[in-house]
Amino acid sequence: MKQIAIVSGKGGTGKTTLAASFAALAGKAVVADCDVDAATLHLLLDPNVISQQEFKGSKLAVIDGSKCAKCGACEKACRFDAIVDLEVNPVLCEGCGVCAYVCPEGAIRLEERVSGYAYISETRYGPMSHARLLAAQANSGKLVALVRRNAEVLAKRHNLELVLIDGPPGIGCPVIASLTGVDLVVAVTEPTISGYRDLDRALDLARHFGIKSSVVVNMHDINVENAEKIIESCGKGGVEILAKIPFDPTVTEAMVAGKPVVEHSPDCAASIVISRAWFRVCGILGIGAHPCEAPSTQA
Repeated sequence: MKQIAIVSGKGGTGKTTLAASFAALAGKAVVADCDVDAATLHLLLDPNVISQQEFKGSKLAVIDGSKCAKCGACEKACRFDAIVDLEVNPVLCEGCGVCAYVCPEGAIRLEERVSGYAYISETRYGPMSHARLLAAQANSGKLVALVRRNAEVLAKRHNLELVLIDGPPGIGCPVIASLTGVDLVVAVTEPTISGYRDLDRALDLARHFGIKSSVVVNMHDINVENAEKIIESCGKGGVEILAKIPFDPTVTEAMVAGKPVVEHSPDCAASIVISRAWFRVCGILGIGAHPCEAPSTQA
């Protein structure tokens, strides 16, 4: 089984657009949407949910009124102002446990609460593992790890050789959980100053874990000078430029239609470059490309 993580140092670079297109080009693979804080891959893949699983990733303070002496120690100790008139506000409570620690009567306990849901779904491209966090819930990486475990189970169950991971942006714990154990990182960036700087951080993280990386520069032609800086920097670091995707309004049209751009408009400029990138990924990992027409040499 091979696993590819598509990540970005910052949000809004086109990572999910690329992940959806790769899923379409792969023909049959397990897709894992690990960007659980702002999951959007389902908007392009239109999954049919088969099963739902509760995710309990945080705790909530609960006050036992029969034991409470109404001393107010918990209210004074809570730095989040989550306890007012001896009532716990579930939105403000961080589950830190200080209130339970200072309560002289042992009237406060911490209970696990549902922070979100993990889903197993079916798409027209194959099985999908994804999740949704509830409002105001934090993602420590545990939910990402659950999504990945489910994806691996699906790959074994369906005898599929590839797991495509749409990872979260940044370099934090959820990203680390997305990268661990993958065979290839595809980092998507844009030719902006923030895109350039944040790409460096993402590549450093992959390098730290010893994972082979490649880069896709999206909308490279909106700022050729910055794009060349990114390409030059990657060359010095021995990182392959997988593709330079041109700005193409068809990509937005495909998003509005709720389809990967390579399915919506396979002959547009962006689709042709993405198809070439996919064939290159297959070559890097030594896996068979989907038996469709080879990407055009015209772009």
